[in-house]
Amino acid sequence: MSAFHDIRLPARLAFGCTGGVERRTEVVTLASGHERRSSPWAQGRRRYLIATATRPLDEAAQLVAFFEARRGRLHAFRFRDPSDFKSCLPSAQPAATDQAIGTGDGTRKTFQLTKAYGTGAEVAIRTIARPLAGTVKVAVAGVALAPAAFTVDLATGLVTLATPPAAGAAVRAGFEFDTPVRFDIDRLDVQMEGFAAARITACPLVEVRA
Repeated sequence: MSAFHDIRLPARLAFGCTGGVERRTEVVTLASGHERRSSPWAQGRRRYLIATATRPLDEAAQLVAFFEARRGRLHAFRFRDPSDFKSCLPSAQPAATDQAIGTGDGTRKTFQLTKAYGTGAEVAIRTIARPLAGTVKVAVAGVALAPAAFTVDLATGLVTLATPPAAGAAVRAGFEFDTPVRFDIDRLDVQMEGFAAARITACPLVEVRA
C-alpha cells in the first residue's frame, strides 16, 4: 500500500535537475473556429527530471538505494524545488507577512499555509502541505507572533494559533517548504561512464497531492 515517506531526496542527487509546473487545459474547437477552453485542475502540478548528468559512482549508488527504498513509484517523498521553495523570492528570506493565509473571525484558530502566484482576480493559490520545520513565521494584523504562539503540522501545512485572531484581522505567514513527489518510473537504468562514474537515464519525478 502506498504511503508518504517523510524524507527528502538529498540535494546533491538533484543537481542539474530541470522541471516546472504543468497545467491541464481542455480545448474544444467549434465549427466556427472559435475555441472553448476549460481546466479540471484548480492547481498546477510540478514535474522534474533529475540524474541527467554523469556523476560519481557513489552518488549513483545512493540514488539507486533511495529509489529502492521508495519502491519505485509506490511511495512519495519530499523534494526541494531549487527555484520554488520559499514563500518569497528565492534570493530573499521568508518574512511573517509574505503570504495571506486567512482572516480572523474571533473564533477560528487554524489556517492552511498557501502561496499565491500572480495578483488580483487571476491569482493562483497553491496549498503548501510540507513546510520545513523551524522556518514558519506567522503575523496577525501585521504583527509577528512569537514561535510559542502557534503550532505547525508539518504533514499538512495547517497552522494553529494559541489565540483566535480578532474579526477582520489579516493572518499572514512566511516559510520554506518541500514539494511532495514520487518517482514516475518503476525502472532505473545505470550506465557506466568510467571506473568511478555513472549516468542514470532520465529519472522523472511528479508532484503528488494529498
